Amino acid sequence: MVYTPAPIKFGTDGWRGVIAAEFTFERASQVAAISAQVLAEEFGGNGRENRIIVGYDRRFMAEQFALLVAQTLQELGFEVWLSECYAPTPAFSWAAHQENALGALVLTASHNPANYLGLKVKGAFGGSVGGDITAKIEAQLKNPLPPAQEGGSLKYFDPWPSYCQGLQAKVDVEPIRSAIQQGKLRVFADVMHGAAASGLQRLLGCPIDEINGDRDPLFGGGSPEPLPKYVPKLLAALKTAAEAVGPELRVGLIFDGDADRIAAVDGQGNFLSSQGLIPILIYHLATQKGLTGEIVKTVSGSDLIPKLAELYGIPLTETAIGYKYIADRMLTSPVLIGGEESGGIGYGGHIPERDALLSALYVLETVVQSQQDISEQYGRLQEKVGFVSQYDRIDLPLASMDVRTALVQTLNENPLREIAGEKVTDLLTTDGYKFRMAGGGWLLIRFSGTEPLLRLYCEAPTSSRVQTVLHWAKDWANAVTPAKPAQSSH
Repeated sequence: MVYTPAPIKFGTDGWRGVIAAEFTFERASQVAAISAQVLAEEFGGNGRENRIIVGYDRRFMAEQFALLVAQTLQELGFEVWLSECYAPTPAFSWAAHQENALGALVLTASHNPANYLGLKVKGAFGGSVGGDITAKIEAQLKNPLPPAQEGGSLKYFDPWPSYCQGLQAKVDVEPIRSAIQQGKLRVFADVMHGAAASGLQRLLGCPIDEINGDRDPLFGGGSPEPLPKYVPKLLAALKTAAEAVGPELRVGLIFDGDADRIAAVDGQGNFLSSQGLIPILIYHLATQKGLTGEIVKTVSGSDLIPKLAELYGIPLTETAIGYKYIADRMLTSPVLIGGEESGGIGYGGHIPERDALLSALYVLETVVQSQQDISEQYGRLQEKVGFVSQYDRIDLPLASMDVRTALVQTLNENPLREIAGEKVTDLLTTDGYKFRMAGGGWLLIRFSGTEPLLRLYCEAPTSSRVQTVLHWAKDWANAVTPAKPAQSSH
């Protein structure tokens, strides 16, 4: 049997593939060469240097792939700045913007399982390039590689100092550091063996309780994704700390593999996804810091977000799911905060990019300023607008793409009119199928574009109702079967 790798396709942020099967040295070199050429076409001129940043995270062989990419670009005549160490993906986006580069190529597969590696393409503006640019890269992959050019160069650089200075300029670090040193605040961070390792210590200038800070390309047997099932050590550490005598506030922070997504754990060991963090951050930025700009949320964002936008008189924009839609808005309008339910949060006063370390600093800043646990803050915001909800999401693997086709057909031709005993009152099809229910709450049904996978999202007044709806939706999906091909008569 001869193995044929899947075609090179860019997803919501970059191209990813299984190492040695789809993600090979030859393919990485080819994609990097074409990507650099397209970056030069899109962002060259206007006094911009012929410079490209190359960075990487802590995945298996990421630095070897990064060196190959850097050497490939050097041979094509580019001035290449290759990172001398791992760093968060946002640090390379920051470098592209700060150093007047054409863009950055980052070797990372973000939160994917350990056997994946990938390549993210960042533009000169400091964020992920749009679908029009990745489509151009895909189209040009059919062409022969560009010829070698004179004048290329390769130098190593440390991305951390400039990036840390940029983040420290946005946050009052001294009160956070002082609270930690005086024993009034205890900070735990699960960096999931990824690129956020050492990040908070660098930013705060003092030790914290860092968990899974060693490099482990197998990620402890899980995936570096900020979900409760992958952070048992952090949850246990917070619960143990809560039992000890001490007046200090406690915060747990979770970073994905390349440190562009975040989740948190409160002082009692309870998990908070970005559905809880985004409202807290809206409050902090708009009231405690007095910043302005609109809020950008995706269709899967909590209903608490528009209620807070109304409370504070802040304009709100809703987009399809994917941070690139938020980033597009940041490039054209003044944005206070933009976030997605999967943990990607960014800020208009920064680069148009998800940045988990900046989010972490803002979370610590509001805890110190308010002297309240994050769950207390979240509960207080819910009380202010008279809205209480719970949220969860499950990913359901489907038997085949035929099942996916059958589900899409069913949803288009016979959309749900009742869900788990409640009447459907509204259907939104901006991205997937979002059904609002008479008793409050919603169910969002979305499909992966590249694999037979169904994503089910639900927000409802109680956690038991959330689980009831998700299990109902799972049973509904499993009951839909693809149509059998018509039998030909002879």
